[in-house]
Amino acid sequence: MSYSCTSRGNSQDPSSAKKPVGDNPGRDTGGTDSSGNGSPKQTAAMKVKKGCNSTDVGVPVITEEDLLASAVITPEDVLGLQKITENYLCSPDENIYNIDFTRFKIRDMETGTVLFEITKPPSTDKAGEKRDIDPNAGRFVRYQFTPAFLRLRQVGATVEFTVGDMPIENFRMIERHYFREKLLKSFDFEFGFCMPSSKNTCEHIYEFPPLSEDLIREMILHPYETQSDSFYFVDNKLVMHNKADYSYNGGT
Repeated sequence: MSYSCTSRGNSQDPSSAKKPVGDNPGRDTGGTDSSGNGSPKQTAAMKVKKGCNSTDVGVPVITEEDLLASAVITPEDVLGLQKITENYLCSPDENIYNIDFTRFKIRDMETGTVLFEITKPPSTDKAGEKRDIDPNAGRFVRYQFTPAFLRLRQVGATVEFTVGDMPIENFRMIERHYFREKLLKSFDFEFGFCMPSSKNTCEHIYEFPPLSEDLIREMILHPYETQSDSFYFVDNKLVMHNKADYSYNGGT
């Protein structure tokens, strides 16, 4: 069974306030899949919250060390972080819902140009075969873009993911982008409800704030010092943590 959705998020200057926008259709929003197979899909925009600097909205500052010592990590906790994490804040074993991201695509919304696309290859392991696998494999992505990426205003990120045999309530992602120790932008998306044993496709629409020419120059000159943390929550508990870094000097 497949579902799809579109969610729109605005990033703000870190000094601005956080306000909820949009609607949350919940689990009962339905329709007919465009492929003609009769499967329902989510058609309304999901509830999305704008990013902000947590210290300006009363969220207390917290350190990575504090969170590593916590039994449960909540969305409010990660909003208190002031820099990129050095470690993963949860283990792969905490993904008890078997959420598996199988495809990811980034496109320029103004031109439709695909800027990046990757699909997870199918597993080739034989039944019963055991291999030594890095537990953090697949949790980190390195992106290489041209300088023009930093001047884009609106980017669509399509993710495809599958869900195991348990339903997922209140699936939420918080993504925070930093250059060195400066928070550039923060996005907060609510996926809502995901049915068990389903394949889901969702496009997040990011509206980027303008960057100064001086900052753009520094980000181009220092590849991979722009980094992001992506935190995934189910019922306000962290279950997945992915990381990425970025270079913007491609083609130069």
